[in-house]
Amino acid sequence: MPFLLDHRTELIAFVLGVANIVLLVRRSLWNYPFALAMVSLYAFVFFETKLYSDALLQGFFFVVNLWGWWLWSQAGREEGEIRVLVMSSAARMRWIAVMAAATLLWGTAMHHWTDAAFPYWDASVAIPSVAAQILLSRRFFENWWLWIAVDILAIGLYAAKGLWLTTVLYVIFLGLAIWGLADWRRVRRALSRLPSAA
Repeated sequence: MPFLLDHRTELIAFVLGVANIVLLVRRSLWNYPFALAMVSLYAFVFFETKLYSDALLQGFFFVVNLWGWWLWSQAGREEGEIRVLVMSSAARMRWIAVMAAATLLWGTAMHHWTDAAFPYWDASVAIPSVAAQILLSRRFFENWWLWIAVDILAIGLYAAKGLWLTTVLYVIFLGLAIWGLADWRRVRRALSRLPSAA
């Protein structure tokens, strides 16, 4: 096994990932340091297993987690809590259309120009993950529906690549995403009126 894929690396990323999502579901600002450490380790894990879309995705996650950390810290100072927002129906449809087109284009690029393993499957995890992370950083409730879909696809992909700890992590992520959906829905309903946004 290559050095970067030492089981300890995957194990540490696994533990950081669980801590990150638990804190995220609880709308804690402290989820972000765990996220930054986790994605840094997973960039190496995915590169070594030729899941290039997922490896690149970790770099995106690193930047967007920094952005999300800033956004959430601003929201906390302005509103006293991390407030949940809801998208309009038109915005949801635009996001779905863009994700579908981007997934097809990215998968095709990976298929033609790299030796990526499962390029379309990998793209179908990577592109919706980008959208979900942006929506999460902007505190939109709909991020959890995307994370549930991503987790289901990722479980199969990582099992196919023999990344068993990561597969287990994504099973846990799936359960936590369902918890996040339920918890954020409760918070959303507790607020009197929420703005719809694009």
